[in-house]
Amino acid sequence: MGLVKYIAVRALMIIPTVLILYTLVFVILRVLPGNPVLAALGTKNIPEEQLKALMSELGLDKPLIQQYFEYLINFTRGDMGKSMVVRGRPIASDIIDKLPATLELSIWAILFSLIIGVGLGYIGARVQNPYVKTIVRLMGSIVFVIFIPALGLSLQLVFSRYLGVLPTGGRLSVTMGFKPITGIYTLDALLQLNIQAFFDALKHLVLPAFTLGLVISGPYMRLTLNNMEEIMESKIIEAYRARGIRDSRLLRHAFRHVLVPITTYTGLQFSLLMGGAVLTETTFNWPGIGTYLVDKVMYRDYTAIQAVIIIFAIIVGLTSLIVDVLYALIDPRVRY
Repeated sequence: MGLVKYIAVRALMIIPTVLILYTLVFVILRVLPGNPVLAALGTKNIPEEQLKALMSELGLDKPLIQQYFEYLINFTRGDMGKSMVVRGRPIASDIIDKLPATLELSIWAILFSLIIGVGLGYIGARVQNPYVKTIVRLMGSIVFVIFIPALGLSLQLVFSRYLGVLPTGGRLSVTMGFKPITGIYTLDALLQLNIQAFFDALKHLVLPAFTLGLVISGPYMRLTLNNMEEIMESKIIEAYRARGIRDSRLLRHAFRHVLVPITTYTGLQFSLLMGGAVLTETTFNWPGIGTYLVDKVMYRDYTAIQAVIIIFAIIVGLTSLIVDVLYALIDPRVRY
């Protein structure tokens, strides 16, 4: 199968993934006890006639199968529905506002985790010292179990309160005159050649991205070190050594093989970060889609929850597709 055909097939597989997740969320939300309108309004003192009118306005009085397909059809047309909490507010506008913040945080967190995790793992494999390798493995285990709010608050205390070099939260200084394009501030600043805005956005990103990146760097350390050790002890490397090839070139060759599992883990980790950065966003007052989803779950805002889950499913599918394509670029043995 050619690469182009493979990409087309994998792209089509995103559709059943989205449908399965949407169906699960649709069913779970509707089997929960209680009235969603009352939960959204935060009160039970509402006349029966007004309650029925609100149910009718939101389309919740229709048969479930009709609600299921109506929302799905409207979503394909770009209509994600309106909020049940803030009546009349389009969900699409909330997602457009919140999603880029989580995307930016996830991208920079992945970069930090790769630099820290892969870098230390590579150093551990390069330095032929068992103590160094033990320290790298121990660090990989420790940082992975660090409680994000505790680490985040500690970094805020040191770098914001005591040293005063980094902000405690937010995405951009209030006094910074800046008009976003994509919503990813660091990218927008570069597109506009606004260096001041870029470094200001970067300053706000450092603490939350480093906190999240440090925690998820642990598996990278162990993954890189263990795979490089395994490859360096393989028969292929022994054959290269017999030909007199230098160790520095052997390490580069081994590292290329390690890129395949690293790419796999990065794709998986990025997908998880999109939905799992809630603790970081809460600690650093980061206005992302994670905290938005938690708020909507608290109020059982059906339309908002459904829209966010579908968006997450599409992102996970696209990330998986990108990872599969990268396989072919990194490892020439991969065929489709």
